[in-house]
Amino acid sequence: MSPMSKKIRTGLLAYLFFPIAVLGREERPVRDSLPRGHHKSPVKDAKVQYGVASFYSNKFEGRKTYTDEIFSQKKLTAASNTLPMHTWVRVTNLRNHRTVVVRINDKMHPRNRRLIDLSHAAAARLGYTGSGLTHVRIDVLGKKKPLDAEDDMTAKDE
Repeated sequence: MSPMSKKIRTGLLAYLFFPIAVLGREERPVRDSLPRGHHKSPVKDAKVQYGVASFYSNKFEGRKTYTDEIFSQKKLTAASNTLPMHTWVRVTNLRNHRTVVVRINDKMHPRNRRLIDLSHAAAARLGYTGSGLTHVRIDVLGKKKPLDAEDDMTAKDE
């Protein structure tokens, strides 16, 4: 047996049996283990969060979100990995103190370290479309639509 085929065979066996030999059981992926539509939040009880906000790229226009809605840059919506789906939040830009109320209807890439990703309309309300990122405060308002949220969730021209 050639040295190369021996390395391939050893590597294949290690790949197949490593989880069983080392851990005693096979590891299964944890990601997306909840049924679709359910989102377990790692910061479930936090009513106020601070972090960095960004806004969606135009390439997502017309695509389906995690909640099967069609994404529009004109709607006041957002994506977050730390908040449950369909949660209403008030986002405050800490640089100019402008606020907007949005609904979480999408998730970001799992490796994204930002707190929230807003639609272009929401980012325009907060006044940071020129810079792309800003520091924000997020107040969790709950699952019920707050009184100060806009009726049709479409941003009106100001």
